[in-house]
Amino acid sequence: MKDFIAGHQVVTLDDFLELALGTPLELWLGVEGESDEERTARVDAARDILADDPSLFDTVTRLAVETIEVQAPALLNVIPLTPPPARRRRGSRPSGVAA
Repeated sequence: MKDFIAGHQVVTLDDFLELALGTPLELWLGVEGESDEERTARVDAARDILADDPSLFDTVTRLAVETIEVQAPALLNVIPLTPPPARRRRGSRPSGVAA
């Protein structure tokens, strides 16, 4: 079965995210080895896009959570850290009768 978003075929998870967001993933995630100037320009562009479409922040957040749920469910399996039950300590009892 083939998946399509807005007439574009989705082949990979990255395709799905890019088509759902309408922006390249690199805009939000960055690229390896980017300089400080490149990062600043990328973050500024992302802010401008979010300012033009405030609902995009909610969409990006929802997609990120859904992707984590699908791709890494173990990350969301939280086990409460509770102390182990107290062990009963058996002390030595005095033997004999008190005088």
